[in-house]
Amino acid sequence: MRRLTALALLLAACKTPERVRVTHTMDSEPGLKPIVHVADPQTAQQLVSGFHALEGNAWRWTKGTFKVTLKPPRGADKDGAFLVVRLSVAESTIQHLGDVKLSAKVNGTSLEGEAYAKNGDYVYKRDVPAAALRGDAVTAEFTLDKYLEAGRVETRELGIIVAMIGLESKAL
Repeated sequence: MRRLTALALLLAACKTPERVRVTHTMDSEPGLKPIVHVADPQTAQQLVSGFHALEGNAWRWTKGTFKVTLKPPRGADKDGAFLVVRLSVAESTIQHLGDVKLSAKVNGTSLEGEAYAKNGDYVYKRDVPAAALRGDAVTAEFTLDKYLEAGRVETRELGIIVAMIGLESKAL
């Protein structure tokens, strides 16, 4: 009798799960994104070249040159946008190379570079003119003036550590 009572209580406590309805938001739409978090598998195809495998489920080493494809944010073809890179410079990079300079181009338009003389976390943020942001996709190319050649510290060519690259709207 106890078993039947326990079974009846268990069945009464179990409810039929509600159906889950999946809806698409702007962030979940398929296709290119304006911001690429290098750990996000949905945007991994936008990392065109120069990136090593994901580490720490959050970041990737780059090579001396690296490239990403981005979707311009709404209105960028009129107002321009900001190219933003969240990066880190490793202590081993500074010890072996001194300072390193990151330069960028968006669709062939050169942006001002930035030098990093200390290890740590940085944000590279540059104004991108509207003329460079026409179309459904743009290519952002990055170059380091110095990088650790393969075999110098480890077997891979190492540049900087990147967590995010994106185009931010000026309208925010």
